[in-house]
Amino acid sequence: MTSRDSIILGAGFLFLLWFSWWFSIREGRFHGIPRFFGFSGLFLLTWFNYRFWFLDAFSFRQIVSWLMLFLSLYYVAGALYFYIKYAKPEGMPENTTRLISEGIYRYLRHPMYGSLIFLALGVFLKHPDLRSSILATLCVVAFYITAPVEEGEMIGKFGSDYERYRKNTGMFLPKIFPLFKNCKQ
Repeated sequence: MTSRDSIILGAGFLFLLWFSWWFSIREGRFHGIPRFFGFSGLFLLTWFNYRFWFLDAFSFRQIVSWLMLFLSLYYVAGALYFYIKYAKPEGMPENTTRLISEGIYRYLRHPMYGSLIFLALGVFLKHPDLRSSILATLCVVAFYITAPVEEGEMIGKFGSDYERYRKNTGMFLPKIFPLFKNCKQ
């Protein structure tokens, strides 16, 4: 690793640490702690795999990787659109004053974390070696831990409205079984 690489990696981690502190931990929203590890894993995964981004471009693995990356983009675009339109943040952008249940949020409670999971899996598939496997697993586990921690905060904020919302929506993927509940056997 060159000194330039060390500087970039160090600056990246400092930025992620500042971001986690500034946008959630200092406000008492502790979902920023596991999220920091997820972002750090994603940062490292991208750092190690960017050289392989377009290698063997039309292989099955690369096609699946690009599908994951586009799904990630779809999730985050839908989430940001409805977040900006309906969240009505107070102070910090994460401090929503309204429970969003429109658009993609009608089907998913955590489309942004779902987006990050798909992003990690897509980047992992660019060069699936042991190091990438460990980092992708770290990302998925960290974001999977982050979501329920944040849900506890949302229950504290929105109460029974959030409980009802949680019962009817998937965490990262839409619930498909309710679609079939009225079908005759």
